Amino acid sequence: MEQEEFMMMPPYLMDSSGAQPENGANRRTYGTLSYNKRRKCWVVKGDPGVTELCKRLFPGTDTSKRGEARFTAHRRIVGDLNWLMLRYPLTVKAADMQRWENALAEAREYVIRREEARLMPVRVAPNPTTFAGKLTAFQEEGLGFLLRTERGLLADEMGLGKTVQALAMLSETGAYPALVVAPPHLMRNWQNEIERFVRKPDGTPLTVHVIKGLKPYQLPQADIYLMHYLLLRGWKEALPDAQIPTVIFDEIQELRHAGTEKYSAASLLAEAANRVIGLSGTPIYNRGAEIWNVVNILDYHFLGDYESFTREWCYGYGNQIVAKPELLGEKLREEGLMLRRTKQEVLKDLPPKRRLVMAVDSDDAVYRRLMQPVQQTILQFKTNAEANASQRALWEIEIERGERQATGIAKAPYVAQFVRALLDADEKVLLFAHHHEVMDIYKKELHVFSPAFITGRETPAMKERSVERFMTGKTNLCCISLRAAAGLNLQRASCVVFGELDWSPAVHSQAEDRAHRMGQTDSILCYYLVASEGSDQDMQDALGLKVSQFVGLMGDAPQDQADVISSAQEARSYVERLVSRLVDAV
Repeated sequence: MEQEEFMMMPPYLMDSSGAQPENGANRRTYGTLSYNKRRKCWVVKGDPGVTELCKRLFPGTDTSKRGEARFTAHRRIVGDLNWLMLRYPLTVKAADMQRWENALAEAREYVIRREEARLMPVRVAPNPTTFAGKLTAFQEEGLGFLLRTERGLLADEMGLGKTVQALAMLSETGAYPALVVAPPHLMRNWQNEIERFVRKPDGTPLTVHVIKGLKPYQLPQADIYLMHYLLLRGWKEALPDAQIPTVIFDEIQELRHAGTEKYSAASLLAEAANRVIGLSGTPIYNRGAEIWNVVNILDYHFLGDYESFTREWCYGYGNQIVAKPELLGEKLREEGLMLRRTKQEVLKDLPPKRRLVMAVDSDDAVYRRLMQPVQQTILQFKTNAEANASQRALWEIEIERGERQATGIAKAPYVAQFVRALLDADEKVLLFAHHHEVMDIYKKELHVFSPAFITGRETPAMKERSVERFMTGKTNLCCISLRAAAGLNLQRASCVVFGELDWSPAVHSQAEDRAHRMGQTDSILCYYLVASEGSDQDMQDALGLKVSQFVGLMGDAPQDQADVISSAQEARSYVERLVSRLVDAV
């Protein structure tokens, strides 16, 4: 071992081989150590005093058998076991001696690499053959963290690219198949990001299968499986048997409540996997003790048992308020379990304004119902080619307005889900939409956040009151009509969300600048939420949003003047193309 590495080695990982009697020496030992392949754990059998001590000091070792304790075969836990053996020597069974020496070597290597990374974070640039993107410096450090730990929590603040870092990890490890568990409203976005960024070594796209329904079925071969949290309970028994080596829990705070079938299923799934990664910008919600449930999915009893955790970390047995959250966060970081960066910490790597195009679901049934009245107009447009230009222009406008409204209403509940996640992360959000009916859905879905509204229906005094409520922190959500944003100064905002799109690029730019104004020191994140059905796809083309996706954040080249001119031309022909698409479908 090199001198530098030796200096990094904590005492508990020093050689415990002295526990083994040599040359007939009659050294006192307190039991035996063996490996259980089925349970993937080290088993201590010995004096009751030693096994009782194991169960007191390491709650995860508890079993129903007297004189027996089990240590999960994790590199960190192997270190704990070695520390115990320095005080109470155990005889390692001959058949397991090589495995123990290898496990101890891996534990030492892990600690050394963890300390090296803490002192000088490792940056990893993904292989361009399998990853079609460029990471920022802090994202390369995030990739280094994810490659270094087999069970970890990437807790970067929202908007810093956790999804992309996780996909870069998959591209580097190639540990397929992988399972991604995400909230329902993010499923489509994961599909899009996988298609955009990750490739096989031969350059072909990865195969993705979206798991559907609560009733398990034979999964087809795929590189990545996607499912949402609501389905976990139905697949509780099936998924652990599927031998999926890599599991990613997106928005892992969904598992902050133990005692549910969803949590139990996630726990079994994590136990069966080799690599488990959690992603969350808000791993701790109302009560700090919820982090125990989250961490327990990633690394069983990393924070001890729940009773011990609340007794020592919180304000007493059963209390859920962490007394010193900064100390707990420091422990998670020091142990290499968690990496968290905030926007303020990485502002130098971020452009002043970032645009992200994200796919959200929409209610197909609602969309079809709202489009029924439009069908008559479409039929008139199609069958009355001899009508004068003025009449046909009126029909075009009616068709365009009808589909835009149907699209906005059908996706509005899913937009609200997305915004709710931002607000839970303490972001300050400007939510833009076009139709009053869509605003009414936002008002209903997000009423617990007491949003302010500027929709054109308010009096000047009411509009002024809405601005005052948002700017003074009385609410973190202001819902604004796309064409009622002129002249507003709302630089307190950290996020701008477009729940509906406008055909004019200038309208979006003006809306973004309500937040990105003089006095704004943060990096503003602008989300464009689009649905696969309805008018959004045509409007994406008109606005050039497919080109601007992840501008700056991923290092893509920004639009040049030719792109801007092209987008303007697209916008002018948007209505004609939209109507043509609908007419051809009739």
